[in-house]
Amino acid sequence: MNLHVIALFKFNENYLMDAVELFQSLVKETRKEEGCLQYDLIEDKDNKGTFFMVELWESVDHHNRHNGQDHLLDFRKDAAKMLESSVEVYKGFKIY
Repeated sequence: MNLHVIALFKFNENYLMDAVELFQSLVKETRKEEGCLQYDLIEDKDNKGTFFMVELWESVDHHNRHNGQDHLLDFRKDAAKMLESSVEVYKGFKIY
């Protein structure tokens, strides 16, 4: 069963260009992963510095493997100092 994930990020406005660079690398590498069906970065149109990642994984196991990948671990480490608040992550299965 496919796993849908939405991750919400709120970056300090002083770091927006740096954040976008980090995201570009993360997206590029993640899209190469086995089981990654969708991995898209969206910027909120009304809230500068607010981004959300829309993810679709072939399975929970594929997503779990993603969580241990070096490119994601590096992103988390580098982004931590730029975030205004904790990342919110929502995971679920399509109902309809």
